[in-house]
Amino acid sequence: MSSWTPLHDANEEQSPDRPQSPSSSASNASVRGRRGRRDSAATETSYYGEMAQDRMFDGPVPESVPSSISTFAHRQRSRSRSTSTTRSFRFFDTAAVERAHEIDQQIHGYQYDDDDEYGSDVFADHMSIRSSDEIHSLHTVNTNGSYRPHRGSFDDIDPSKQFNRQDSTDRPLLDHSDSYDGSPTEPHHTPDIIQQTVYLSEEDLILALAGYKSSTARIFIFTLLCICTGGLAYLILRWLPRYRVYLMGYKVPLSMCDWVVLENQWGELSFHTIIKRRYNYPMSSVFNIRKDPHKPLSDLDYDPLIPVLQYFDYRYMRLILHPIEGKFVLNNDWHDVAWTDVNTIRNGLESATIEERGLVFGENSIDIEDKTIPQLLVEEVLHPFYIFQLFSMILWGLDEYYYYAACIFVISVISITNTLIETKSNMRRLREISRFVCNVRVLRDGFWVNVPSTSLVPGDVYEVSDPSLSYFPCDSIQLTGDSIVNESMLTGESIPVSKYSATAESLYLLADSSQGTIVPELAKTFLFCGTKIVRVRKPQMGNTQSSPLSTDEEAVALALAVKTGFNTTKGALIRSMLFPKPSGFKFYSDSFRYIAVMSMMAALGFIFYTITFIKLGLPATLIAFRSLDLITIVVPPALPATLTIGTNIALSRLKKKDIFCISPNRVNVGGKLDVVCFDKTGTLTEDGLDVLGVHVVNHRESRFSELLASAESIVPASAKDVDSKWNVRLSMLFAMATCHSLRLIDEDLLGDPLDYKMFTFTGWAYEEEGNYYSPKGDDDDRSLTEYTTPANESNKIAPLIMHPPSELARNIVAGDADSSFGLEGADLGVIRCFEFVSQLRRMSVIVKRFKDPDMQVFVKGAPEIMSQICMADSFPADYNEMLHSYTHKGYRVIAVAAKRLPRLSWFKAQKLKREDVEKDLAFVGFIVFENKLKPSTTAVIHELADANIRTVMCTGDNVLTAISVGRECGLVHKDAPVFVPHFEENTILRWECVDDPGLILDSTTLAPIMPARGTESSALAMRHYTLAITGEVFRWIMNCGTVDVINRMLTKASIYARMSPDEKHELVEKLQGIDYSVCFCGDGANDCGALKAADVGISLSEAEASVAAPFTSRVFEISCVPDVIREGRASLVTSFSCFKYMSLYSAIQFSTVGILYKSGTNLGDFQFLLIDMFLILPIAVFMAWAGPYPILCPKRPTANLVSQKILMNLIGQIIINVIFQFTIWTLVKQQDWYMPPVPGSDDSHVQSSDNTSLFLASCYQYIFIAIVLSVGPPYRERMTKNGPFMLTIAATMTLVTVILLGPPKWLFDLLVLTQLSSAFKVIILGAAGAYFCVTWVGEKYLFPKISAGITRARRVMRGGRTKIRKKFKVLIEEHEEEFQFI
Repeated sequence: MSSWTPLHDANEEQSPDRPQSPSSSASNASVRGRRGRRDSAATETSYYGEMAQDRMFDGPVPESVPSSISTFAHRQRSRSRSTSTTRSFRFFDTAAVERAHEIDQQIHGYQYDDDDEYGSDVFADHMSIRSSDEIHSLHTVNTNGSYRPHRGSFDDIDPSKQFNRQDSTDRPLLDHSDSYDGSPTEPHHTPDIIQQTVYLSEEDLILALAGYKSSTARIFIFTLLCICTGGLAYLILRWLPRYRVYLMGYKVPLSMCDWVVLENQWGELSFHTIIKRRYNYPMSSVFNIRKDPHKPLSDLDYDPLIPVLQYFDYRYMRLILHPIEGKFVLNNDWHDVAWTDVNTIRNGLESATIEERGLVFGENSIDIEDKTIPQLLVEEVLHPFYIFQLFSMILWGLDEYYYYAACIFVISVISITNTLIETKSNMRRLREISRFVCNVRVLRDGFWVNVPSTSLVPGDVYEVSDPSLSYFPCDSIQLTGDSIVNESMLTGESIPVSKYSATAESLYLLADSSQGTIVPELAKTFLFCGTKIVRVRKPQMGNTQSSPLSTDEEAVALALAVKTGFNTTKGALIRSMLFPKPSGFKFYSDSFRYIAVMSMMAALGFIFYTITFIKLGLPATLIAFRSLDLITIVVPPALPATLTIGTNIALSRLKKKDIFCISPNRVNVGGKLDVVCFDKTGTLTEDGLDVLGVHVVNHRESRFSELLASAESIVPASAKDVDSKWNVRLSMLFAMATCHSLRLIDEDLLGDPLDYKMFTFTGWAYEEEGNYYSPKGDDDDRSLTEYTTPANESNKIAPLIMHPPSELARNIVAGDADSSFGLEGADLGVIRCFEFVSQLRRMSVIVKRFKDPDMQVFVKGAPEIMSQICMADSFPADYNEMLHSYTHKGYRVIAVAAKRLPRLSWFKAQKLKREDVEKDLAFVGFIVFENKLKPSTTAVIHELADANIRTVMCTGDNVLTAISVGRECGLVHKDAPVFVPHFEENTILRWECVDDPGLILDSTTLAPIMPARGTESSALAMRHYTLAITGEVFRWIMNCGTVDVINRMLTKASIYARMSPDEKHELVEKLQGIDYSVCFCGDGANDCGALKAADVGISLSEAEASVAAPFTSRVFEISCVPDVIREGRASLVTSFSCFKYMSLYSAIQFSTVGILYKSGTNLGDFQFLLIDMFLILPIAVFMAWAGPYPILCPKRPTANLVSQKILMNLIGQIIINVIFQFTIWTLVKQQDWYMPPVPGSDDSHVQSSDNTSLFLASCYQYIFIAIVLSVGPPYRERMTKNGPFMLTIAATMTLVTVILLGPPKWLFDLLVLTQLSSAFKVIILGAAGAYFCVTWVGEKYLFPKISAGITRARRVMRGGRTKIRKKFKVLIEEHEEEFQFI
C-alpha cells in the first residue's frame, strides 16, 4: 500500500450511469441457429452491457474521425462561397433558381447572414439535400410565374429581401412559367414539378435538373438529320449536347419523365435515363420521413407504399424520386426507424427486407465503371481533335498526299494507343484502390450464412471477428466486442484507433447525425469502410457482480452495416478522385479561344482563296482541295497536343524526384502560386519529438522544480531523499507511463509518436493480454502482475499493465508505508481510457496500482485548458512564466494533472462520466518536448521568401510554439513584431505584441497604434508586423468580424495555431476568396481537407489518403514545394513557347501557301512532309525538354494566353514573317532565271522558282523562330543546356543548308525543286540571318516595349489602371498606404 497521500479525493458517489435514450429499454432477443465461432482473443467486456465502450483508447487522431469526413461537413459551411464564385447555369433559368432559394429560405426561416454567429452553418445545412425531410433546397415554380415550396405558408415572406441575380446567358431550359402543376398539400398526389436544384454537400456541387420524355417524331427527325449530313449533325450535337435536348424530347414533370438533363455550376451537362422498378414497400424504407429522428415508429403520420421505385445514378450517387414531393432526392444518409436498440438490431434481417434494400441501395461495391477498349476508342476518336485529324487525313488522301497522310495516321494511332493504355492503367489503379470483395458471415433469417460482401445491405449484421476479414466491407457500427483499426486509408496516419461496442447512446447519435458528419462520440463505434482491421476481440458474458465476467466461446464480435457502396466514406473519397473540381486555369480556356479565332481566320482564307481560284479558272475539284487544305494549315492538327508537352515532361521529371501527381492539369497551376501554407509537426519539423525533460510542482514553494531529464531523476534513488515533492513526482511518472494511446500489435508498440517518445522516456515495460514489450528489448526478471476484480478473484481482468524497471520499482516502493507487496506494488493497470478529443484538447486515464484499493486519474493535454479542470490553488506562481519561456523557444509543452478516486470499484469506474473524471484535478507539472526543424525547412522558407511567395504556418500546436518555430525557420522575420489576440469581456479582441505587450493593434482595423516615442527603427519594424491567430479567434473573426478585419487578417497573419481540420480547410478557401493561388503542404489527418481544397495540394504521406491530394512526395521534406513550383513555371512557359511556336508555324506556312495560291500553285507533298515531320515535330518536342531554372524568380510567368503582351509578340512576328516572305518572292521574280508556276498543276508538278525560294526560306524561318521562342531564364534553363534541342537545331540547319546549297539529285527530284543561282542562294542565307536578328530583337526588346507603351497610353486615356488586379494585391497596397499615413 502506498504511503503517499492523495492529491485530491473525489467523491465516489459521483458515478451515475450513462444516460440512455428512451428507446434503450428494448428486451434482449436471442439469436437462432448460432454456429460455432472461430477462436479469437477475448476481452473482458460485456456482451450485452457497456463495459467495453471506454476500456480502450481511441487513438490520438483528433476527434477519432477521419478528416475526410470532417472536411465534408465544412463544405456545407462553404456553400455561400461555392455559389458566389461559380458562373451561372447556362442551360437552366438561373434567376428562377435564385428566386426559389430566396423564397424558400424566408418560408423556412433560414436566412444567411455573415454577421450571424451560426448563419453560414444554418444556411448550408438547410441547403443540402440529405433526406426527404430536408427537401427545401429542391425548388419549384408556380404556374403563374411565382415560386412556391411544397410546405409552409407565404405569410412571412418579405419581398424586400432579394438575392443578387445573374441572368442566363443562353436560352434557359425552363421558362419562368408552367413549371409547377398540382397542389403540394394533397398527400396522395405527386406534384408535377419540371425543374429542381440540388446541392450535394459532399461534392460541394449545385445541380439543376429537368425531366424529359422522348419524342418519336423528334428522334426520327434527329436520325434523318444525322443520315443526311453523313453523321456531321451527330458529331456537332455530341460536342454541343445542350442543343441535342430539343431534338430528342419534350419537357414533362419529373414524376413522368423518361430521362433527365443535369447541369452543374461549371456548365457541365449530362443525361441520365430513369430506371423504374416495381417496389411496393413503405416510403420509410427509402427516405427518412420523420422530422424528429428519435420519434417512436408508432408516431409516424404517413408512410404510404411506393409502387414503383424511380431513380438515376449521378457520379455514383443515387437520386430517387420522392412520391410525395415529386422531386429527386438523395438517400445516402438513410436511417432505419428500427435502429433504436442494440439487442434488437443483433437479430439481423429477413430475406424480404434484404431484397427490398437491395433494390434501393444496390450492390455494396465501390466498383468504378471499367469501360471496354472499344468504348474508350470511340470516345477518344470522336473527340474534336481526332475528328479534325481524320478530316485532314481524308482530305490529304484524296489530294494524293499519301505519304504525309500515312505519317499523320501512324502518329495518331500511336497517340490514341498511348492514351488508351494510360487511361486503362489509371482506371485499373483506381479500381484496385477502390474495389474490395470478400466473404463475410452474415446473420440472416436467424441463421449464419457466408455471403459475398457485395450483397451486404444497410441493416445487415455481420461478424467482424472472422480471422479471414482484413478490411471492413462497408461503413458499420460495432455492436459487440471491440477492435483496433488502421484508418490511414482515410487519414494518412498509420496510428491504431480503437473502436468499442455500441450503446443506445451511439444509436441515438447515429439517428441524429447529418450527412458527412460523424461526431466524436459516434466515431468511437463507427467502422469506416476500407479501413484495415488490426485486431478484433470477442465479447464476454456478464457485467454485474451477480453475473460475473466469463469467457463465452460462442460469442463473436458483431457489426451493423450502416452505409454501403459509394455512400460510404471511402466511396466519397473515391468520388473526389474521379470527379475533381475544374481548376479554372485561364491558359487552357484561352488556348481554345485562340484556336477558335484561328479557325475563323481559316474560314476567311477559305472564302478568299476560293474566289481567287475561281478567277484563275482552276477546276472545281482542285479548288475544293486547295481551299480545304488551307484550314489544316491555319489550324494544324497537332496544335492542341502541344498544350500537354510541357506538362508531361514536367511530370516525368517530378517522378524522378519521387513526387507523383494524379491531376496533371495542376502542374501548370503550380507555376502561379502566391502563398504556401505549411503544417508544422511532421512537415516543417520532425515527426518524432524527443522528451527534453519534465518540471513538477513544488507546492511548498509554489514553484516548478528544476528540469528533470530522466525517469530516474523524477523518483529519488532512496527513501532518505523523499521530500514534499514525492507525491507529485510519482504522479508525473505514473502519468507518463499510462496516459497514452499505445497498443502492442505483433510485438511492436504502435501509436502516436509523441506518446511513444513519452512512454519510452520512462523505461517502463508494457503488457497487454500476456504479451510483453520492453523498450530495452529484453524481458524483466520479475513475474508479471495479475489484476483481478474484487467481485470474483477467479476471473482475470486483462487491462493494460505497465511495469517499471526493477531499479525504478525499488525506488517507488521504498517510499510506501507498506512494502510487503514487493516490487509488484509499483505496477500500474489502466482501468479506463478517455480518448483525446480535439475540442477538449486532452485525454485521461483511470489507473490502479497493484493491491491499492484506490484508483487514480491522470490527465495530459494542452496547458491552456488546465485552468478549466484543475483547482486554482494547485498552480505554481511561475506557471505562465515557465510556459512562456519554453513555448517562445519552440519547445512543445504538455501539461499533466491528477487526482485520487478513493475506494472506487472496477464496475463503478466504468460508469463514470468523463466530465466527472476530468474536474477538480491537481496540477502536476509540464512535460517538455523538443521539436526539431527538418534539415531543409529553413532553406526552403528563405527560397520561397526570395521568390516573393508568401509562407504561412497552419498548425494544431500552441501559438507561442508556432511563433518560435516560425522565427527559427525564417517564416516570421526575427525583428518583426508578432501580435497575438486575446479576448476582453468575451466580445472584444485585444491584440498585443508577444515581445512587448505595450505595442497593440487597433481592434477594429488591425492597424498598429504607433508608440508616442517610437524610433525610426521601431517604426520600420512595425511596418512588417504580422499576426498569429488561434483557431478560436479565427472562428470568431469569421463569424463576427467585419470584412475589413477578415481581409487584414488574411493578408497579415503568418501563424494560424490550434486550427481544427475544418478551420484549415476554411482558411484555404478564404485565401482563395481574395484571389490567392494557394498551395497547402501537409502530412497528417488534419490536412486532408485543406489538401483537397487548395489549388495545389502536396501530401508528404505515402498512405492512401494522399490520393486526395494532387501531388504526393515520398521524400518527407518540404523541398518538394519549390520543386513543384519550378516545374510548374517551366511547364507553363514551355506550353506558351510550344503554343506560340505552333501558331507561328501555321502563320509561316499560311503565308507561304497563300503567296503560292495567288499564282495557282502550292507546296509539294514531300515538301510538306519534310517541314512537318523532319522540322516541326522534332523541334517542338525537344524544345520542351529544357529543365526548370534552379532559382525561383519573384515575378510569376503569365498564364493569360490572350494578354496584350503575348498577342503583341505574335502579331509582330507574323508581320515580320509576311514581310520576309514577300521580299523573297519579290526578289526571285526579278531574276533572269526565274521559272514561273503553272496554274492548276497537280502537287507532283509544282516546280517553280516561287515554290523553291519560298520553301527554302520558310525552312529557315521554322528553325530560327524556334530559337527565338525557346525561353530560358528566369523560368527555364538556358537553351544551350538543352542538349537534344541543340542537336536538333544543328541537324535541321545542316539539312536545310545542304538542300539550299547542293542537295543530292534524288533529294532534289523528290522535293520537286528548281535551280537557283549561287548569288540568290547567298541572298536567301543573308535574308534568313537578318530574319533571325530582327525576330530576336523584336521578341526580346521591341514588342515588349510597344506593349508597355500601349498600356501606358490606355492608362492615360482611361485615367487609371487598365488591368484587373488580384484582390489581395490591392488590399496589401491599401495597407501600405494606410501605414504611410499613420
